[in-house]
Amino acid sequence: MSDHPDRSGALAPEEIARYSRHLTLPEVGVEGQLRLRAASALVVGAGGLGSPLGIYLAAAGVGRIGMVDFDVVDLSNLQRQVLYGTPDIGRPKLDLARRRIEEINPHVTVDTHAVRLTSDNALEILRDYDLVIDGTDNFPTRYLVNDACVLLGKPNVYGSIFRFEGQVSVFWAKRGPCYRCLYPEPPPPGAVPNCAEGGVLGILPGIIGSLQATEAIKLILERGEPLIGRLMLLDALEMRFRELKLRKDPQCPVCGESPSIRELIDYEAACGVAAEVPSPESAGEIDVDSLRRRLDGGERPTLLDVRTQQEWAICRLQGATLIPLHELGARVDELDRGQEIVVYCHVGARSAQAVELLRRHGFSKARNLSGGIDAWSISVDPSIPRY
Repeated sequence: MSDHPDRSGALAPEEIARYSRHLTLPEVGVEGQLRLRAASALVVGAGGLGSPLGIYLAAAGVGRIGMVDFDVVDLSNLQRQVLYGTPDIGRPKLDLARRRIEEINPHVTVDTHAVRLTSDNALEILRDYDLVIDGTDNFPTRYLVNDACVLLGKPNVYGSIFRFEGQVSVFWAKRGPCYRCLYPEPPPPGAVPNCAEGGVLGILPGIIGSLQATEAIKLILERGEPLIGRLMLLDALEMRFRELKLRKDPQCPVCGESPSIRELIDYEAACGVAAEVPSPESAGEIDVDSLRRRLDGGERPTLLDVRTQQEWAICRLQGATLIPLHELGARVDELDRGQEIVVYCHVGARSAQAVELLRRHGFSKARNLSGGIDAWSISVDPSIPRY
């Protein structure tokens, strides 16, 4: 955590020069800039959405910015996470984010929380901030952030991205619906691919994160009409914005009239994360080293790739057959039920689902390659590119 600069009193001459384009706006002015300086915002996630959020909140003069993340920079991040550069690969994101934000605006305090946000620490971390901005990319944390904000009475500036589409809203149970009013329950495990599987246009988090930052600043200034009770949808391919009206659900399990969720729960269990990769006993697995030894010994099981056509074009295992997971149910008769089948995907989750499907169709010798082609690249053949 950096030292806290003095945020009391009038704006200093350097601040007046820095924020001059704000100060001449009637909706901001000196009073509004002082409100920004006195405010605090927590950004959950320092990735694609967290990058523009950190940059623009700092540039606007939000006095205290908290960031929660525990990851390191990966080469695949650099297509969209503009807080980081090539020399940063392998380094903790939060250390780099704090340095970059302080370079943008030394008048800003940056609090870093280098932890995984969980039910055990969420209320303690979120409690000290005026508002929370959700820059996460997974359902357990999304529901955790929502429920914690409802319990604490804080606004939750929501954003999500996938492929060419994005969503933005402000969920604030005191004044409108929460995230669960829109999505009471998470989707079944594997029903919605993540960005690693489905991809995302690199500039899209810049657009959505900037919209989230705009909403956060409006909330602090108490100006304009925030996206409370409204969900903004962006289709970047068509460059069309749509807006859906949202209503508070009286039956909402967390903010409704008779809530059943009165404290934070186990969100990974609630979202079925543990069920995404069945145990070896239930699904049948083989690790990459065992598969390599068998292939080197002359054995030739059927290698079934259940990734997308786009992933197949990036890399594949030699001799593999591609049947994307969403097509597998209709194409099972293309496979031999008497042959041993080793199924793989990117990291093992989709292939585990494929093995379950195949076994229901009588493929008793289907096995999941644990860790997927990513583990194969790491442990067996580094010439296969990682993505």
